Amino acid sequence: MYNMSSTGALCSEVIREPIIWGLIAALCFTVVMSCILGIICLRKHRSLVKKVRELRGSRLLSSAVSRLEAHITPARPISALVEEVRNGEEEEAPQIHPLQSSKVRVSSRRLWKGQQQSPCFTKSDLNLLQLIKAGKEGVFYQARMTRGTCKGHGMFTCKISKEGVRPKHVETEVSIMRKLIHHKNILQLLDWNITDEPYVLIMEYVSCGTLRTFLQTNKAHLSADPELQSLLTIASYHIALAMQHLRSKMILHCDLALRNIMVNKFPWEVKVAEFGLARDLTSMTSRRSSRWRNPRQRVPLRWYPPEYFKNNYYSFKGDVWAFGIVLWEMQTFGILPYPNLESSDAVVYHICIGHKNTNPEGCRPEMLHIMRDCWQEPYTLRPSFTDIVSMLENIIENDSDYVDVESPQLLVKDEAEFHEAKGVRAASISLEDKNLL
Repeated sequence: MYNMSSTGALCSEVIREPIIWGLIAALCFTVVMSCILGIICLRKHRSLVKKVRELRGSRLLSSAVSRLEAHITPARPISALVEEVRNGEEEEAPQIHPLQSSKVRVSSRRLWKGQQQSPCFTKSDLNLLQLIKAGKEGVFYQARMTRGTCKGHGMFTCKISKEGVRPKHVETEVSIMRKLIHHKNILQLLDWNITDEPYVLIMEYVSCGTLRTFLQTNKAHLSADPELQSLLTIASYHIALAMQHLRSKMILHCDLALRNIMVNKFPWEVKVAEFGLARDLTSMTSRRSSRWRNPRQRVPLRWYPPEYFKNNYYSFKGDVWAFGIVLWEMQTFGILPYPNLESSDAVVYHICIGHKNTNPEGCRPEMLHIMRDCWQEPYTLRPSFTDIVSMLENIIENDSDYVDVESPQLLVKDEAEFHEAKGVRAASISLEDKNLL
C-alpha cells in the first residue's frame, strides 16, 4: 500500500511539472510580446510627433513667404494674351535626351494635396501683362491680380504651364522652389495653383525680364561703359551665390542658362529661375540619382557637359560646366553657344571630342580663367561653386581698390552692398555648419 501511494504521488508530481513549465513559458512569451508592442507603439508615437512638427514647420515657412515684400514698379503696357500659353516657343531648342523624374516623398504629396484643395486664386483672377519668356513647358508673364494682391504683392511673375505637363512634374518644381526660399538671388515662389490645367506658379516680380533679353536690349549702352567687365563680374558673383545655395540644399538645377536668370536691378539683383528640370537629390530613392533614363525628357544640350553624352551622367559639376557657358553668354551679350554649329548631332560631337567655345572678345583674363576651369575634363577637376564664389570675391575686391573719382557715391553704395552680401553668405555658411554638427 505504501509503495502504491508513493508511486501515485510521484506520478502526479511528474505530470504537474510540465504544466508549470508551460505556464512559465507562456508568461515569458506574454512579457516579451508586451515589450515588443510597447516599443512599436512608442516608435509610432515619435513618428507622429515628428510629422506634426514637420507640418507646423511647413506652415511657418508658408506664412514667412507671405510676409515677403517685393518692390512694386509701374506695370508695362498690355502686350500678351492667354492664348500665347499654347503657342509660345522657347528661345533655345533643346534636344531629347534621357532624364528621370525625381520622386517626391509621400509626406510631401499628402501635404501638397491638403494645401491645393482650396487655392488662394483662380485663373480668372490673373491679369497678364508683359510676356517675359516662352519655354517648352511654360510661359512667363509679368502679371497682377484683377482685384487685390497676391500675399501683399501688387505685381508678380507668373509662370503658366503648357498643355500636357504632368501635375507630378509641377509638384516637384514647386517643392524645390519652396526649399530654396529666403535667398536674394533665387526667384522666390509666392503661390501656386495645380488643381487643373494650365498649372500656374506665382513668383516675385522682376522689372527687367531675363538677363539674356536685358543684355541684348542694352548692348549698345553697355558696350560703351568702361565698367562693363566689373558689372558682368558682379552679376556672375550673384549667380554663383545662388548656385552655391542650391548645392548646399543638394539640388541640381540642370537648366542653368542666361535665359533662365531674371533681372530686377542689374547687376546687383539677378535671380536664378526656372526649376522645371531641377532634381532634389535628398528626395530620391537612390543616392546615385544623377543617371536618368527618360527618353521623353528634353534638355538644353548646348549647356550640357560631355560626361552626360558619353556616360549619361550629370552631377553638380555639370551645373559648374553650365555656369561656364553662362559666363560666355554674358560676355557675348546672349549669343547662342557654339554659334557655328547648326545641327544637334554636330553640337554633341563637338562637345564630346573636347572642343570649347572660342574666347569672347574683350573678356577680362580672370573671368576667362574661371570659364576655362568650369570646362575642365574630367569633371572632377572642375572647381566647386564655393571655389568660384571665392575667386569672384577676390576679383571684385581688387576692382574696388581702384576708385572712380567722378562717381564715388555710387562706388561706395555698390561696395557696401557687396560686403553686405558677403557677410550674409558667411553667416549662412556658419549656420549650416552648426546644423551639421
